[in-house]
Amino acid sequence: MDRFAWASGLLEMNETLVIQQRGVRLYDGEEKVKFDTGVLLLSTHRLIWRDLKNHECCIAIPLSQIVFIEEQAAGIGKSAKIVVHLHPAPSNKEPGPFQSSKYSYIKLSFKEHGQIEFYRRLSEEMTQRRWENMPVSQTIQINRGPQAGRIRAVGIVGIERKLEEKRKETDKNISEAFEDLSKLMEKAKEMVELSKSIANKIKEKQGDITEDETIRFKSYLLSMGIANPVTRETHGSGTHYHMQLAKQLAGILQAPLELLSPEDLVNACKMLVALKLPLRLRLFDSGVMVIELQSHNEEEMVASALETVSEKGSLTAEEFAKLVGMSVLLAKERLLLAEKMGHLCRDDSVEGLRFYPNLFMTQS
Repeated sequence: MDRFAWASGLLEMNETLVIQQRGVRLYDGEEKVKFDTGVLLLSTHRLIWRDLKNHECCIAIPLSQIVFIEEQAAGIGKSAKIVVHLHPAPSNKEPGPFQSSKYSYIKLSFKEHGQIEFYRRLSEEMTQRRWENMPVSQTIQINRGPQAGRIRAVGIVGIERKLEEKRKETDKNISEAFEDLSKLMEKAKEMVELSKSIANKIKEKQGDITEDETIRFKSYLLSMGIANPVTRETHGSGTHYHMQLAKQLAGILQAPLELLSPEDLVNACKMLVALKLPLRLRLFDSGVMVIELQSHNEEEMVASALETVSEKGSLTAEEFAKLVGMSVLLAKERLLLAEKMGHLCRDDSVEGLRFYPNLFMTQS
């Protein structure tokens, strides 16, 4: 805790808020300290903790002081924690709540959850090290009575300047996105026109396909991984179009020469089974739809979920998703399916939905 320094809680120039989480308690190593319940803020440059009741009580530590971080799982009556290992306190450190500490690490205890996302974002900042590329503004020395203090060069002008920079960055990103979309549409139109020209020549059996057209067309198709594009112009707009589109989706899961509506995509996926393709559309009880392999075994999937939950004792959908490497939405559906089949049971409380092995099925 001796690495922390008193702070105003305001962001510096060139410093950006990344994420914040309420209900966080600080530990000096293994020992509880007076910083019990507060808001933990992660910026591009610092970890900032502010007391929920006394907003004047605010401390911060530079991210450059962190050596590495690790997760500590929750236990019975214990909240999940992030362990932050620190460099020794520098000699020129500003005043803080502790002058010395026998520990080289602190713990961040998350009473209201949110530790998974906070850990992910903190890991990203430690990897990107943005504080090195965006140095914050210089501090201004002032005197306050008998003691010297510091204030940050942040005010209305600084905030307005930061907002203007963000607005310009947003406008630039939007412009680049539309520019990329326009280029995609132009390329798609060019490819479709070329394919129509070649198809007409073959159909009418007149005119020669030039070598240049052949090379251009083949290069387009090879780069997109497709040999015979499906469009409404070539296959109509009804069932036949959806059947042909389903066949193409089974191979590449996209139709690169034409933008698809969600309705067309769903209708094509519904025909995967009828066409005896290796994929199928699965509809969960909640309404969530996914595309999966025909060989996908539901019993094996449920057994795998049960084994994972049993190893950990209990899991939320977020924890299960992180362990097996899938989206939270799909992880929740898999746990609900295992519950539906009687292998898992739930505890739905204010802390969220948590799944446990169903002991009535495994123990007599």
